[in-house]
Amino acid sequence: MKTDTHPHYHEVSFKCSCGNIIKVGSTIANNDQHIDVCSKCHPFYTGKQKLVDAGGRIHKFRKKYSLKTPTDSSQNDTKAE
Repeated sequence: MKTDTHPHYHEVSFKCSCGNIIKVGSTIANNDQHIDVCSKCHPFYTGKQKLVDAGGRIHKFRKKYSLKTPTDSSQNDTKAE
């Protein structure tokens, strides 16, 4: 069997922008890596949705694709009388 065919496997620490440090095993040569989002600060895992409304795009989308409810049409009928 050949020796030294596999890369070296060692512990690497990933530091998130929120300050959380995750230590995993890896073959990456650099021991310290930086990541933007981790499980401590990602909206999917925390349950905190961070919506950024750029120029009213969300409002335009909701207005364009909203369906009229039956109560909306009945209010319009009473206004005509």
